Amino acid sequence: MLNESRRRAYLTAMQVVSWLPRTELPFAAPSRPELLVLDEVPVAPVIAQPVAKAKVVVAPSAPAERPKIEVPRPSVTVRAASKPVVEADVAPVVAKAAPVPPPRFALQLLRAGRCLVLVELPTGGAFQSRDPAYLLLKDMLRAAGLPDSPQIIGEPIRWPLLRRGNVDQGPDAAREFVQGFLMARLEDAECACLWLIGLPAVRFAGEVNAESFNRELEIEGLGCAWALPGLELLMDEPHRKADVWQAMRRLMARWKPINE
Repeated sequence: MLNESRRRAYLTAMQVVSWLPRTELPFAAPSRPELLVLDEVPVAPVIAQPVAKAKVVVAPSAPAERPKIEVPRPSVTVRAASKPVVEADVAPVVAKAAPVPPPRFALQLLRAGRCLVLVELPTGGAFQSRDPAYLLLKDMLRAAGLPDSPQIIGEPIRWPLLRRGNVDQGPDAAREFVQGFLMARLEDAECACLWLIGLPAVRFAGEVNAESFNRELEIEGLGCAWALPGLELLMDEPHRKADVWQAMRRLMARWKPINE
């Protein structure tokens, strides 16, 4: 509880000139009756002041909504500006095409009677007389009624031709080279049917895939051709030999003499 001197010091610090306690204060000086009339007048302004202040505080609420209007404006500008940047970044990536590595294969051209045989070399090297793949080829030629000692024509075709350099050695270039090589050999002697043994021979001479194995093909510039699985594949999967034999029986009339 405050004494009179300290109470007056607090009121003076708060710049309160006149005041009237609601109850009798202990240790306070006696009240003067004339102050009771004068203190009734300032009561109304004291109560009205907080209302006026409340109106002043509420009034700035209207400008407070201005940031809500301004916030979307920068975002629209940023999106519009960022769109060309994204397109500029994506366009070069789409335009770039991954380089196609050159195919790798080795093919050997042989002549057996009235047929030319373009066969894949399983090991990449020339056939040897005791190679299992070469012995299988001899058996196939014998079963077809052709000489089982075929004549080797030229050196093996090994692709890619160059190990270095900027020359195009992709699939299209390989196809043109193989077909051009065969066309030149066909001009030298007659060919009743061109055997294509192995996927590289079928793909780059006949322009077909493994789905065409054991089928007869008609190739522009090369004439009639027969697509066969590779020798190594026939040794690994012997059940394929039955399909080869059935296809051979249908085509045998092309290269066998009529009187046989």
